Amino acid sequence: MKARALKECDHVVSKFAECAKGRTFSVVWTCRFHSKELNECLHKFTNDDVLEEYKKQYILEQVNRQSS
Repeated sequence: MKARALKECDHVVSKFAECAKGRTFSVVWTCRFHSKELNECLHKFTNDDVLEEYKKQYILEQVNRQSS
């Protein structure tokens, strides 16, 4: 789930990384827009509904594997 989220949000991750480059404490307020955008994108792929779908898919794979 995490790998898929990072792949899907790669463009946003890149923007945030570019903003954060060379900064330490100031990244919190300087890059807050990019951070918010990144969190919103990641949340689309890492929420409870998505987790439930992964669980269902996993269970179906296990059932299919056992019946084979």
